[in-house]
Amino acid sequence: MNNAIEIRNLSKRYPGFTLEDVSFNLPSGCVLGLVGENGAGKSTIINLLMNAVRRDGGEMRVLGCDPADPDFIRTKQDIGVVLDEAHFPELLTALDVNKMMRSCYARWDEALYRSYLARFDLPEKKPFKDYSRGMRMKLAIAVALSHGAKLLILDEATGGLDPMARDEMLDILNEFTREEDHSILISSHIVSDLEKICDSIAFVHKGRLLFCEEKDKLMEEYALLKLSKSDFEAVPPEAVVSARENPYGVEVLARREMVNEALRPERATLEEIILFFVKGADAR
Repeated sequence: MNNAIEIRNLSKRYPGFTLEDVSFNLPSGCVLGLVGENGAGKSTIINLLMNAVRRDGGEMRVLGCDPADPDFIRTKQDIGVVLDEAHFPELLTALDVNKMMRSCYARWDEALYRSYLARFDLPEKKPFKDYSRGMRMKLAIAVALSHGAKLLILDEATGGLDPMARDEMLDILNEFTREEDHSILISSHIVSDLEKICDSIAFVHKGRLLFCEEKDKLMEEYALLKLSKSDFEAVPPEAVVSARENPYGVEVLARREMVNEALRPERATLEEIILFFVKGADAR
């Protein structure tokens, strides 16, 4: 299987922050969720992928092209990008945006764009400055989906949407990936959204990649234990990712295959797995 994105030993240094030795792939036709707290490095990775900033080390290929290559400007025709803030000139209307994008993208599909405006209930003649945050994000997503992109890169693109709009957006993203050569990299703080749509999860914490795994494998590999303190002492230390005490005992994220079934391991949510990994990383 070809990869839509390949990252090897990627690094970027800023005063007070270092993105260090990050490596992962996004296979073509798949959805990869990029997870991490504010300041973890998610947006830095996305900016590096789009060549908005220069890397200090490592290798990258996006749709087969190095972002630092002059030819990457042509590759961008195949990439739809939505950042955590939508930026269009304030006085432009959605119809003005259509005219602007028509001159930017060789495969701009005006009929498709206007169908998304209708689907998202976006007014065609209202100035962008009068759009709500949610409306602005919907407009940016409509643009990203209307020029024949093979890869979507979405940075907190659903963050300004209400739950019903987010659910609709996930349906649209699922529709996009029905084409076998369509891929999505999506970062979000809303882990439940990623659990619904993603094939794999890459978790970045303080500039380091803690894991990149298939979502289903993650859910099978780890289990949640709710134990008394005495029962916790019987759990092999090598099975424990991290643990936290509460007034009733100890909650443990453990490697399922190393845990006795008598301890009644429970299915852990993706959010629980991530939170326990953070606790474990910070304890080291």
